[in-house]
Amino acid sequence: MFVDKASITLIAGKGGNGSISFHREKYVAAGGPDGGDGGKGGDVIFVADDNMSTLMDFRYKRKYVAANGIDGQGRMKTGKDGENLVIKVPRGTLVRDKETGAIIQDISGDEPYVIARGGKGGWGNKHFATPTRQVPRFAKPGLPGQRREVTLELKLLADVGLAGFPNVGKSTLLSVVSKAHPKIANYHFTTLYPNLGVVYAGEGVSFVMADIPGIIEGASEGAGLGHDFLRHIERCRLIIHVVDVSGSEGRDPIEDFEAINEELVRYNETLASRPQIVAANKCDIVEDPELLERFRSYVTEKGYELFEISAATHQGIKELVMAAAEKLSQLPPIQVFEPEYVEPEPKLSGTAEELTINVVDGVYMVEGEWLDRLLDSVNFGDSESRMYFDRALRNSGLFDRLEAMGINEGDTVSLYELEFEYKK
Repeated sequence: MFVDKASITLIAGKGGNGSISFHREKYVAAGGPDGGDGGKGGDVIFVADDNMSTLMDFRYKRKYVAANGIDGQGRMKTGKDGENLVIKVPRGTLVRDKETGAIIQDISGDEPYVIARGGKGGWGNKHFATPTRQVPRFAKPGLPGQRREVTLELKLLADVGLAGFPNVGKSTLLSVVSKAHPKIANYHFTTLYPNLGVVYAGEGVSFVMADIPGIIEGASEGAGLGHDFLRHIERCRLIIHVVDVSGSEGRDPIEDFEAINEELVRYNETLASRPQIVAANKCDIVEDPELLERFRSYVTEKGYELFEISAATHQGIKELVMAAAEKLSQLPPIQVFEPEYVEPEPKLSGTAEELTINVVDGVYMVEGEWLDRLLDSVNFGDSESRMYFDRALRNSGLFDRLEAMGINEGDTVSLYELEFEYKK
């Protein structure tokens, strides 16, 4: 089954918790705290796989979770980092934010892409030892990993796309010029999913051709197979517009040619503006030579290059392939879509009610999402930055909440990796 769109949930691994441990050894009177840090959570990573041609795997599995980091241990042992989760997708897959539809990344190259980052590991109690607090009986928990809801959308990577009405000979043409084996039969909509084939035009000269299910008038309103598969020729540098000029179905090739171009415009004006070569197919069974002549005049007047071919008898095929190769040598590379998604601005302020405060061994341990981000943004070596940090804490109501909990002057407040003595 061909599946070219899927929505999935990605969850990176949680960081491991820090360890609460004390060194105990014979003849060592005061070993002190030796709790190790937790390991980092695993990342979720996308990589392109040329052996995949569909998103069918994602139809049945919708949730992907990376491994958590391992908790720290005694004797200063840091927990092992969680194993990264590597997800293989077909080359040419667009990763979109599910909510906004914006492109996060185009998985077309060979570089792995980290889509969700694992959480940081928590600190062990060895970090919290001070001259006045020599026996810290607390450690930090690991932070949760990033969570994303994304939509995967496959846009095949092909140099040349075949466009045209159903049953005009696109699949036959692809089978003749490449080693692809698309389904071929004498009825409409024989092709139900895109097919790719590599076309060899000469020594060291080749290109990829894509055949998509035929479109018809009204496809933009959902007629036939609609526009569902046009995304697969959206990257193409060149379009070969295949038109049946035999008259065997009583159709006018000029009307067909204009109807398909109109549907391309309705789908995507950029795609419609791509260079086109017109392939007048089934010339071996033309019933009305005047119809072919009229079509040739119409197309050439509009500036298109026309080739009279017969995919069934191979007439004119070599000339068409060489012309396509020559045209491609002058065109820019296959389009790679640029990311559109903008990460939301990290929340650097909030209210004290959004924070978690636990009192352990007389230490007020304060945690919260916006507080963690605020700490990352502050340069504690700069006085103005420190003043901004102090104002942010006061405006949040944190100090009022601490006093309501009974904090005294000189008590220790722990904000993740920062500790300070409270002063009223």
